[in-house]
Amino acid sequence: MRTTISVIKADVGSLAGHHIVPDQLLDIARRSLEEERKKGIIEDFYVTSVGDDLQLIMTHRRGEDNKEVHEIAWNTFKRAAEAAKDTGLYGAGQDLLKDTFSGNVKGMGPGVAEMEIEERPSEPFVVFMADKTSPGAFNLPIFRIFADPFNTAGLVIDPSLHSGFTFEVMDVIEGTVVELNAPEEIYDILALIGTLGRYIIRKVRRRSDGQIAAVMSTTRLNLIAGRYVGKDDPVAIVRAQHGFPALGEILEPFSLPHLVPGWMRGSHYGPLMPVGIKDARPTRFDGPPRIAALGFVVHNSRLVGPSDLFSDVAFDEARRMAGMIADYMRRHGPFMPHRIEQEEMEYTTLPGIMEKLKGRFKPA
Repeated sequence: MRTTISVIKADVGSLAGHHIVPDQLLDIARRSLEEERKKGIIEDFYVTSVGDDLQLIMTHRRGEDNKEVHEIAWNTFKRAAEAAKDTGLYGAGQDLLKDTFSGNVKGMGPGVAEMEIEERPSEPFVVFMADKTSPGAFNLPIFRIFADPFNTAGLVIDPSLHSGFTFEVMDVIEGTVVELNAPEEIYDILALIGTLGRYIIRKVRRRSDGQIAAVMSTTRLNLIAGRYVGKDDPVAIVRAQHGFPALGEILEPFSLPHLVPGWMRGSHYGPLMPVGIKDARPTRFDGPPRIAALGFVVHNSRLVGPSDLFSDVAFDEARRMAGMIADYMRRHGPFMPHRIEQEEMEYTTLPGIMEKLKGRFKPA
């Protein structure tokens, strides 16, 4: 059976700054998607939030980039944003950068990760949802999941993984993509994806048969709006087990809270902290950046689950480490390496300060 999993998210309004999505907006989203499920446009759905982002997880049989499914998401976000405006919530409709729906939410602000699959007898997958960071935050963990044998034992001992994976890497500045194969081109992959703000892993496929293994959102809000309007807060879908990395191999890279761009005003590097949904409410310096993971099985296009994967106490040490890294980075204040590099600062509010100083720079 062909099934499409669509994860579409947007910041449509939050409490007390860039903090959490209030229950009233989650309820609006659930009612909206239930109406569409009854119409038969989508087969199933799950609504949640991570930080200030409303997350719509939907299954259907209409393929990727389907106009009707994307319009459902857009209309749901619009309804929630209108309610947010009516109650004075912060950043109401922040990620909705266009006024009218144009057939696809890509390029309109919301983040999108979708994959169409032929369902296996059991089809487990993980939805990752990040807050206060950009799409490049997935580069390191996705590389480790699908190309690092020290993380993923299956690359060595499972014949179905042994031939490796193909990485589709996108240059978000030029709007181009390149396909690179692991393990032969690992060094070429790393040469690109270490630059988090420009080169982003968009898809991963199993080389033995071309089956999709993972998809990541690549929306860069500042490149759409031409100014800083908030962090991109990416999402990802990763298939698990039986020919793909095991669940534990998929989660293991997040035991290292690696540094990612984002955090306060989108202008700082901070540790990516793995948390359960209840703790996905960043407050310290609007952070530190968070990553949540929900585990599902999809069967006959219906969702079973989820399991809140990072709520496991096994990630307590990663959270403690993230706290220590956050302390260390914060002590740098406005200095690099806490503050992001100049090229990325061009998409924040810093240009306004530079305009103020324009004309005051003189030859040395």
